[in-house]
Amino acid sequence: MIGVAQRLLKRRALAEEAVQDAFVLIWRHAARFDPQRGAGLTWIYAILRNRSLSILRDEKRTETSDAPLGEEAASEEDDPETVMSKLSDAKALHACLETLPPQRRGLVLLAFVQGLTHGEIAGKLGLPIGSVKSWIRRSLIALKECLG
Repeated sequence: MIGVAQRLLKRRALAEEAVQDAFVLIWRHAARFDPQRGAGLTWIYAILRNRSLSILRDEKRTETSDAPLGEEAASEEDDPETVMSKLSDAKALHACLETLPPQRRGLVLLAFVQGLTHGEIAGKLGLPIGSVKSWIRRSLIALKECLG
């Protein structure tokens, strides 16, 4: 199931989230399954596919490439400032990131370099998810204006 979700979502963490959500939905709606309408596996994979597509639609996530952003790839253990220093090839982006306040810059880097979801960032930093979403959105608008 993770393989199917990963083909749709392109990232392992998102695929695991989709599979977990699908299992919860399957458990909650097991009484709705009708063997006359199709096989159980078909029903399960349809729920997984729909949940994966919902994640893509809701979060408006884009595909990520495996190419490193700078000379070396960022690891999950790196703090946001270390990650930013590794963006040596992206000087314009680096300059625009410098204009953001440190906390908002860190949120953007956690989301787009380390691939964390808004919920994961909120949990990791102990912040409300609504604040994380709005700060990232405002930061992206500022970066877009800065980059032209």
